[in-house]
Amino acid sequence: MTLKPLERVAISALTLLSLTLVSRRSLAEDASALIERWQNLEIRWEQQYSEYFGVSLSDRSPEFTEMIDTLAQQSLANRQTSAILYAIPHDEELELILATSTGIAVQEWVPVTQEELLQTVTDFENELINPRRRRSTAYRQLAQQLHDWLISPVSDSLEAEGIEHLIFSLGEGLRTLPMAALHDGDGFLIETYSLGRIPGYLLMDSGSRSLRNAQVLAMGASEFEDAAPLPAVPLELASIVPRLWQGQSFLNEGFTLGNLQEQRQQRDYSIIHLATHAQFQPGDADASYLQFWDQRLSLTQLRELDWQSSPVELLVLSACSTARGDVQAELGFAGLAVQSGIPTVLASLWAVSDVGTLLLMSEFYEQLKTAPTPAIALRQSQLAALRGELDFTPPPLSDNLPPGTLVGSPLPDPIEQLDLSHPYYWSAFTNIGNPW
Repeated sequence: MTLKPLERVAISALTLLSLTLVSRRSLAEDASALIERWQNLEIRWEQQYSEYFGVSLSDRSPEFTEMIDTLAQQSLANRQTSAILYAIPHDEELELILATSTGIAVQEWVPVTQEELLQTVTDFENELINPRRRRSTAYRQLAQQLHDWLISPVSDSLEAEGIEHLIFSLGEGLRTLPMAALHDGDGFLIETYSLGRIPGYLLMDSGSRSLRNAQVLAMGASEFEDAAPLPAVPLELASIVPRLWQGQSFLNEGFTLGNLQEQRQQRDYSIIHLATHAQFQPGDADASYLQFWDQRLSLTQLRELDWQSSPVELLVLSACSTARGDVQAELGFAGLAVQSGIPTVLASLWAVSDVGTLLLMSEFYEQLKTAPTPAIALRQSQLAALRGELDFTPPPLSDNLPPGTLVGSPLPDPIEQLDLSHPYYWSAFTNIGNPW
């Protein structure tokens, strides 16, 4: 079912002269009202994230034409037309604001209550992560309903503008929704678009960067005193460095905060890969943390590492878990890139299976060698998992492997029979921050 919105406002944001308005309410009577609504939303969300992290995150004023110009410039640079879709739940309806790189802005009002929408989100996420439902497609009905609410109202505009890359800025209750797994009845959203996730335009890093010939610092732990083991981590690290990328890798005892800082002083690493538990929990930013071998690093401490002294362009966290349905946990996850000061973070919404993470991360780094952006590399990896096309070759025995690596373990035998097509395995991974 495709829902018919109560209201639609479309403007040409580049000139603000071409205005198409079809409205049965007075909330957004003209282009200026829509832009003012967007500005107020951006300011409110920036304040919300700044209060959560306890630091001012932006001193810019929201300029709508600047956002459209950024979308247009990045679309040309990446040869991929882009759009930002805001989704804001209200008590009695869902508000959508779409801005495209071609200069079109659309506002839609969808008749679904916040309670019904967020309950559907919860049911959908619970269905995806239920280990007893990995062979079931029962999630599909919920995926289609969410698509009807969040995507279908703007699908005509997306198609008309030829959008290829869809960036989400999501309101309370939606910030950890696995958008890639939404379904239109024919296919998943990731089959139509590459996807990104930002806390808001004011908090988005849109600078261009290149990861070609980048050095990777890969670190992680397979054993923990008070958390579940991650037995595939040694092989995950070995599959990235040195098999796919140049750099260094450190496992368990070598995975300390001190060693991370020491290695960054000795060499420039554009990519940091941390294969460890990262927990986004209720409470303030100090309650959420990354687990190192010797200590926990809270989100508030993360910024103190000065990632820009030797610029890090991409941080990969391959074993995250977020408290679903909690506003503070959502803010911590969605604001991770802007809080850390790293342009792009690739992280998971829930703790994906150990072997599934190994295979998907190996494919991601394989794709990243040639893909123009991390978002495209992630999409190609997710499509490979969905279509059963992941091809993993264990790294050869080498003195360069991290101590403790068991080559060939813990992969199932034969690996070809491992089915990662269920969205539990691939839809949890998402790009945060710089959406390209």
